Amino acid sequence: MTITTNDQAPVVVADLRIDPALYAFVTREAMPGTGVREGEFWLGLADLFRELAPVNAALLQRRDQLQERIDAWYLEQGKGAFDPQRYRALLSEIGYLAPEIADFQVSPENVDDELSHIAGPQLVVPINNARYALNAANARWGSLYDALYGTDAIEPLVPAGHYDAARGARVIAFARAFLDECFPLSAGSHRTALNYRLEADGLQVELQDGSRARLRDPLALAGYQGDRGAPNVLLLVHHGLHVELHFDRGHRIGREDAAGISDVVLESAITTIQDCEDSVAAVDAADKIRVYRNWLDLMRGSLRAHFEKGGAQIERRLNPDRSYRTVEGGELTLPGRSLMLIRHVGHHMLSSAIRLDGAAVPETFIDAAVTTLIAMHDLRAQGALRNSRRGSVYVVKPKLHGPDEAALANRLFAGVEDLLDLPRYTLKVGIMDEERRTSVNLKACIGAVRERLVFINTGFLDRTGDEIHTSMEAGVVARKADLKLAPWYEAYERRNVDIGLACGLRGRAQIGKGMWAMPDRMADMLRTKIAHPRAGATTAWVPSPTAATLHALHYHQVDVDAVQAELSHRPCTPLDDILIPPVLAAPSWSAAQIGEELNNNAQSILGYVVRWIEFGVGCSKVPDFFNLGLMEDRATLRISSQHLANWLHHGICTRAQVMNALESMARVVDRQNAQSDGYVPMAADFARSVAFQAACELVFSGRMQPNGYTEQILHECRRRQKGL
Repeated sequence: MTITTNDQAPVVVADLRIDPALYAFVTREAMPGTGVREGEFWLGLADLFRELAPVNAALLQRRDQLQERIDAWYLEQGKGAFDPQRYRALLSEIGYLAPEIADFQVSPENVDDELSHIAGPQLVVPINNARYALNAANARWGSLYDALYGTDAIEPLVPAGHYDAARGARVIAFARAFLDECFPLSAGSHRTALNYRLEADGLQVELQDGSRARLRDPLALAGYQGDRGAPNVLLLVHHGLHVELHFDRGHRIGREDAAGISDVVLESAITTIQDCEDSVAAVDAADKIRVYRNWLDLMRGSLRAHFEKGGAQIERRLNPDRSYRTVEGGELTLPGRSLMLIRHVGHHMLSSAIRLDGAAVPETFIDAAVTTLIAMHDLRAQGALRNSRRGSVYVVKPKLHGPDEAALANRLFAGVEDLLDLPRYTLKVGIMDEERRTSVNLKACIGAVRERLVFINTGFLDRTGDEIHTSMEAGVVARKADLKLAPWYEAYERRNVDIGLACGLRGRAQIGKGMWAMPDRMADMLRTKIAHPRAGATTAWVPSPTAATLHALHYHQVDVDAVQAELSHRPCTPLDDILIPPVLAAPSWSAAQIGEELNNNAQSILGYVVRWIEFGVGCSKVPDFFNLGLMEDRATLRISSQHLANWLHHGICTRAQVMNALESMARVVDRQNAQSDGYVPMAADFARSVAFQAACELVFSGRMQPNGYTEQILHECRRRQKGL
C-alpha cells in the first residue's frame, strides 16, 4: 500500500482522497492506543465505501421515486377526495408500506442499565461546543434547589440580586413535599425533621415532637457519605433513580434548616446524546474535526472547556464518579456522568472530506468508522473515566426511511466492527422514529436491527416536516400551532409505544419521546411533560441540565415499568390512523391570521438561519413572533420552511406576501441580534445577505427539496459565507 501525503493536497490511499487535516487527526490523534493499524483502516474503509455507497445511493433514489408516485396519486384524486383505503392500497403497491413480518423480540446484549432498566430524562447537545457537551455529560446529577429557585418552576422569576428568603423557603417546602411523596417516613414528615442519623438497624429521623421515625421502605436507603451519626450525604433510591440529601450546617441554606439540609440533589440526565447532526453546523473537514476531537476527549475523559463567568476564569471538566458507603459497610460507586450516545448525520448527506474514485462519500459512513474508532478508547478502558461499563458503543441513527435503510445501517455497523476487529453487535443503534416511512413500518425497522436496538424515539418536529412534504399535493396544511391536533399525531405517539412494547423493548431498550422546546417555561414543563412517562416512555428529551433535574421529578411520580406492563395489554393503535394527511378541506382563515402565520414562520426561519450561516451555530434559542423563546434546529426549520412552501403551493398566500414577511421579520431579527459581535444586519442589503437569501431559498424551493430537508441549502450557503 502506498500513502501519498502533501501538506495541502489530499492524502492518497489507494482509491481514497482524504482531506489532509482529517487524515492527520485520525492517524495521529484518534488511532494511537486503539491497536488499529493505519493502512488496514483506510483500505478497509475504502472497501466499505465501495460495497455500501451504491446501496445508499439507490435507497436515496428510492425515496424520490416514492414521493413522485404519492404526488401523482394525490393529483389524480383531486383536492378533498382522500380515500384512506385506496391510499393504503397505493402505499402497499409501490412498496412504501413493507410487508408485515412475524412477531419477534429484540435481543441486544451488553446494554448498560441506563438504556435498559432506568427511566429518566435525556439531553441532546451539540458536540462541537465543548462547554455544552461537558454540561450535558455532567447533568447526571443536578441540584433540585437550584432548579426550582432559578426558574419559574414553582412561581414567577424575580430579578437577580440578593437571596430571596421567602422564595427559598418555598423551594425547600417543595423539596420536602417531594421527599414525603417518594421517601415517606414511618410516622411524621420530612418537613418536621431535626436530625438524620444511621444506626445499626437503619436510618433514624428525629422529629420536632421528639419522636423518631424510619423510612417506610428501608430499601430506599442506598448509602451515605461521612459519619454514620452525622452523615454529609444520604443516598436514597426510588424507581431506580437516586437522590442525595446534603447536610451542612455551615452552609447558607443548611444553617437555617432545622435538619441542616443544604441541598437535595437528583439523579437527572441519565443519558445524553452527543449530537453530530441537527444541532451542529459542520460543513467542512475543519468543522468535522472539531466534532470528532470533542468526542475523542469525551471518550478519553479528558475534555476541558475554559470560559469566563462572573469575571472569573472557569475550567470545566468531566465529573468523577460518586462513592458511598452502604449501610452494611460495603462500598458503592455510581456514575458521575450521563451515559453518552452519539448521533450521526443522516444517510442523505455526502462529504467531500473523503472521496472514492473522485466522488464524495456518505458522511454517515465516515461518522460510523471514525466515532467507533474513537470509542475504542472507552472500550479498552484507557481513559480516566468510563462511559459504557458493558463494552458497547451507542449510535443514534436519524432520518432513516423504512426497513431497507435500517438494514443498511445494520450492514454498515457490521462492516465497521469487522474493520476495527470488534465483536459483532458492539455497535448498538437507536432508531429515530421521525420519518413517515419509518413510522408506518416501525416493526420492520426494529426487526432489521433487532440485535442492536437500544432505543426508539418519536420526533414530532422532523416527523411533522416529513408529513407536510409527503402530503404536499394533498392540500393545505393547518396552521403550525394546530398541527399537533391532527389525527395522525396522537396515533403516531401511541403506536410508537405499542410497537416498542410488542417487540420486547421493556427492560431491554428505551422508548423515548421528543423535546420540550421552551427552555424558559419550566412551570409549563412540570405540568405537562409528565404525560411522557405516563404514556410509557422511559425517557424524553429536555433542553438543558436544569430541565433534566425538573423532568426527573416525573419519573419519581410515575413508575414507568408498571405503566409499560399495563400498556402491553392494549390493542396496537391502527396503522390507518397515522396515514391521514394533516390537510384542511376548506380553510377559512382571515387575512390577519394568514399574515400572522407568515410572520411567525418567517421569524423562526430567519432567527435560526442567520446564526447558522453567519456564526455556524446549529442550535439556537430563537424568539418567535409572540416573543416566546424556542429551541430551534434543522428539524424546526424543516417544519417552518415546508409550511410556507405548502401555503404558497396551494395559493393561501402569494410570493410577494411571503417576501414581505421575510423582509419585515428580517428587521426584527436584526434588532434581536444587534448586540452580537460581528453580526451583519440582513436588512442592510437583502440581496447581498447570504443568510437572507438562504432563508428565501428554503421557502421558495422548499417543495423541491428531497423530503423537505434543509441541509443542502444550509451547507452550501454556510460554505459560501466561509469563503469555501
